[in-house]
Amino acid sequence: MYILSKIAWFVLQPSSLIVAAIVVGALLAPTAWRRSGRALLVAGTLALLIVGFSPLNDLLIWPLEERFPRAELGPNARVDGIVILGGAEDSRANPPRELAGLNESAERYTEAVWLARRFPEARVVFSGGSGALFATEEPESVSAGRLLEGLGIARERIALEDKSRNTHENALYTKRLIEPRAGERWLLVTSAWHMPRALGCFRRVGFAVQPWPVDYRTSGRMELKLHGSVHDGLRRTDFAVREYLGLAAYWLMGRTSALYPAP
Repeated sequence: MYILSKIAWFVLQPSSLIVAAIVVGALLAPTAWRRSGRALLVAGTLALLIVGFSPLNDLLIWPLEERFPRAELGPNARVDGIVILGGAEDSRANPPRELAGLNESAERYTEAVWLARRFPEARVVFSGGSGALFATEEPESVSAGRLLEGLGIARERIALEDKSRNTHENALYTKRLIEPRAGERWLLVTSAWHMPRALGCFRRVGFAVQPWPVDYRTSGRMELKLHGSVHDGLRRTDFAVREYLGLAAYWLMGRTSALYPAP
């Protein structure tokens, strides 16, 4: 199922479909199927302009990010543990070139380190293996552990889960690793747009966590603005659509107890 989902998403993601429509349309245009070719060219070009420049993707991302507010942390708050989900790593830049390569979701680390310093007794757990299909690379947890230590978190506070390949396995293997006790308070750190699916998975395996969303891609207001590049629009649309499809697929497979988990 994991391999099938990876292959299916590569083919069916909006950016791939748009490129395919334009390429196939261009190939068919000078042939006997010119009408179909022109229709594909027009449809692909319009989709490229709409998805690439319009605020459509922000309208998709905004509800996901607003679904779960951050947990309340008053001056006397107690936190027993912090779970960080992988996805902020860029394996292309890993050692020996630098301490750890990060992508645009790096707030998963920066906010988690801030929380760890605010609650010095809390355990810090990173969950992430390797999701590569056609390449051999070290688990995300390797660079994560190195980075967390480099940022000042004591090694004895850190636990690394290195087998998970998706959000469902993040929840399942993390619970098995740390065996949380009743009454403990754990924070879950992941991207705001990913929080509904992540919370749904942790609830499903019986691990009570509280949300600490980060890596926001919208301002928190429903704004209608054009994007500065086609690449940015396509990328934002791809991950937004992927989240909605992931929510539906996980619900159908029984990995979450609700189609759209709520606070």
